[in-house]
Amino acid sequence: MNQIIVPAAGLLAGLAIGYLIRQYLSAKLVGSLEKTGEEALRRAKQEAQDVILEAKNKAVAILDEAKEEERGRRAEMEKAESSLLKRTESVLQRENEAVKERGRLTEEERGLIARSEKIREAEAVASTKIAEVAKLSPEEAKERVFREVREKYKEDLTEEVKKILRDRREEIEKKSVEVMTTAIQRYARAHVSDITTSSFTLPSEDFKGKIIGREGRNIRTLERLTGVELIVDESPDTIIISSFDPMRREIARTALAKLVKDGRIQPAKIEEKVEEAKEEIEKRIQEIGEEAAYEVGVYGLPKEILNLLGRLNFRTSFGQNVLTHSIEVAHIAGMIAAELGVNVDVAKKGALVHDIGKAIDHEVQGTHVELGRRILKKYGVEDEVVKAMESHHEDYPFSTPESYIVTAADILSAARPGARRGTLENYVKRLDDLEKLAKGFVGVKDAYAIQAGRELRIFVVPEQVDDFMALQLAKDVASKIEADLKYPGEIKVNVIRELRAVEYAK
Repeated sequence: MNQIIVPAAGLLAGLAIGYLIRQYLSAKLVGSLEKTGEEALRRAKQEAQDVILEAKNKAVAILDEAKEEERGRRAEMEKAESSLLKRTESVLQRENEAVKERGRLTEEERGLIARSEKIREAEAVASTKIAEVAKLSPEEAKERVFREVREKYKEDLTEEVKKILRDRREEIEKKSVEVMTTAIQRYARAHVSDITTSSFTLPSEDFKGKIIGREGRNIRTLERLTGVELIVDESPDTIIISSFDPMRREIARTALAKLVKDGRIQPAKIEEKVEEAKEEIEKRIQEIGEEAAYEVGVYGLPKEILNLLGRLNFRTSFGQNVLTHSIEVAHIAGMIAAELGVNVDVAKKGALVHDIGKAIDHEVQGTHVELGRRILKKYGVEDEVVKAMESHHEDYPFSTPESYIVTAADILSAARPGARRGTLENYVKRLDDLEKLAKGFVGVKDAYAIQAGRELRIFVVPEQVDDFMALQLAKDVASKIEADLKYPGEIKVNVIRELRAVEYAK
C-alpha cells in the first residue's frame, strides 16, 4: 500500500512541481508576450504616425497642387471672361454702327425716293419735249437741244472755260518765262560779222600797184579765181574784199596774205596761191567744226557733219553768222532742256545741226530744213536728233519735247534785236508798218508786232467780226503783207477774237 502511496505521492508532488513550473513558465511567457506585444504596439503606433505624417504631407502637396491648378484655371477663366467682354463690346459697337448705317441708308432711301419723283417729273417733261421734237428733223432737233443747253448753262460754261484757260495760261507763261530768262541770263555771246565786205591790210602802199598789175591783169585774175570784187581806193594800206559769200571773201583774203608774203604777184602765182588758200580753208573748216562741237559739249558726230558745221562759219543769215547762231542755239537749248528735265544731249545736237542744210543750200535745190534732214539721215545721225531739228520752221510737226526746245532756242537767238543785221530805224519802221497795215482792215481794234516782227497779233471787235470772218481776216492780212512789205523769214498772223461779259452783283 505504502508502495502505491509513495509513488502516488511522488507523482502528485511531481505533478504539483510541474504545475508550478508550468505556471512560472506560463507567467514568464505571458510577461514576455506582453512585452513583445507592447513593443509591437509601440512600433505599430510609430508606423501609424509615420503613415499619418506622410499622408498629411501628401495631402498638403495635393492641396497645394489643387490650389495652383485652381489659380491657373481662375486666370484662364478671367482671361476668357476679359476676351468675352471685349467681344461683347465689339459686337455692341458694330451693332451701334449698324444702327447708324441703317439710319443713313434710310435717309438715302428717302433721298432716292425724292430723286425718283424728280426723275419721273423730268421724264414727263422729257416725254412732252420728245413729242414736240419728234416732229422736227434730226438736224433741227440737235440744234434745239444744243440751244437749250447752251442757254441754260451758258454763263457757267463760259466762266469755267475761262477759268481753266486763264489758270493754265498763267502757269505755262510763268514757267516758260522763267526757263527762257534763265537760259538767256546764263548765256551771252557777242555777234560781230561782216555783211558783204572784208578788209585786208597791206604791209605798204607799194603793194597796191603789184596787186593791180599791168593793165589790171593781176586783180582781174584774182577776182576771177575767187569770185570776189577787190576795191582799191584811197584808204591807206587797205584793200576792200567785197562779196555776199563769206567763203569767197576768206579764200581771197588768205590768197592775198600768201601773195604778199611771197612777194611775187603775177597770174600764174595767183592761181597757185588761190589753190593753196582753198586747201588751207578746207582744213580750217574741219577744225572749226570740231571746235564748235567741243564748245557746246556735243560728241559723236560724223566727220562729214563736222565739216559742214565748219562751213557754216562762212555763211550768214540776214547778217548773222550761221555757226555762231547754231552754237548759241545749242547752248540755250541745253539750258532749257536741263530746266525742263528732258534729254539735254539730244536737244544740244538738234540745235547745233538745225541749220546744217544752209551749208549747201546755195549748191543744192531745196529748203535748208529738208536738206539738213537728208544730210543727217545719210550719215547715220540718230532719229531723235533729226526729229529735234526738223520742226524749227514748222515744216514738220512737233513730235518730241526736244523739237519744241530747239524751235524756242532758235527764235530766242535769231529774233531778238541786234542778233541779225539791220539798223534800228529800219527795224522799228518795219514793225510800225506791220501794225499800220493790220489796223487798216475793218473790225480791227488793235494790232501789235511782237517777236521782232515775226508775229503780228491782231485783236478784233467781236461784234463786227465773227469766227469765220476772223479766219478770212488772217488770210487777207497775210496776203497784204506778202504783197506790200519786204521782210526776212516769215511772219505769223494771229487774229484774236475775244468776247468778255461783265456784270456786277449789287
